[in-house]
Amino acid sequence: MNVWLEQRCKELWHEIRHPEQTNRTIAEVYADEQPTLMVVPPPFDGFIEHAKRVSPTCLIVFERNRYSVPAALANQVISLRVYADRLVMVARAEVIAEHERIFSRDHSSPGKTSYDWRHYLAVVQRKPGALRNGAPFATLPKSFRTLQSVLLKQPGGDRQMADILALVLQHDERLVEQAVREAIESGVLTKTHILNRLGHLLDEPRPARLQPPPALAINAEPVANTERYDHLREVHHAD
Repeated sequence: MNVWLEQRCKELWHEIRHPEQTNRTIAEVYADEQPTLMVVPPPFDGFIEHAKRVSPTCLIVFERNRYSVPAALANQVISLRVYADRLVMVARAEVIAEHERIFSRDHSSPGKTSYDWRHYLAVVQRKPGALRNGAPFATLPKSFRTLQSVLLKQPGGDRQMADILALVLQHDERLVEQAVREAIESGVLTKTHILNRLGHLLDEPRPARLQPPPALAINAEPVANTERYDHLREVHHAD
């Protein structure tokens, strides 16, 4: 509907007369003005910036609420950009995290915590046992939580789960999650099988079969004749 509306408006410009220059259409006047129009400036990036120190548990505090940042920035000072609806964390001139802003009207409450489990993947690589009771990992996608409930019952399951979660640092998270879902559907919940499924998803699709032009079409199909190879092996001496 919007595409049709835009097209119809442009068509009417060629029919409707300009309100001031009545001898010309709106399209004609617009064509004259277009070279002198100013470039639209970028939208105003309105935020309030604060300097915040990241806690040892990879959190910053704003208005009694806590927000996670990547574990590599623990105990460091970062910039917090406060927007009306979100918080953006910046370090070394790069955006490192973004959270939806939490509003708490109860000033007597201790506040809420917004976790992003991806921020703690470096921690579980060193301490896989943190997966069992770590609050950030309560927000894992459903497929990951299903896998976790199975692997943590097995010897070495902590390490396997940590390695599988770390795959999202190297590959598209959607593909990793799809590989986990396929493993759950197959009933084989192992790290090796998930890596195998992910490898298939990462494989580039085969190119389409070539359609040769008629001039290159085969008129006589080749015949499977192994005696030709024996003929090539024969020794011929020049006279």
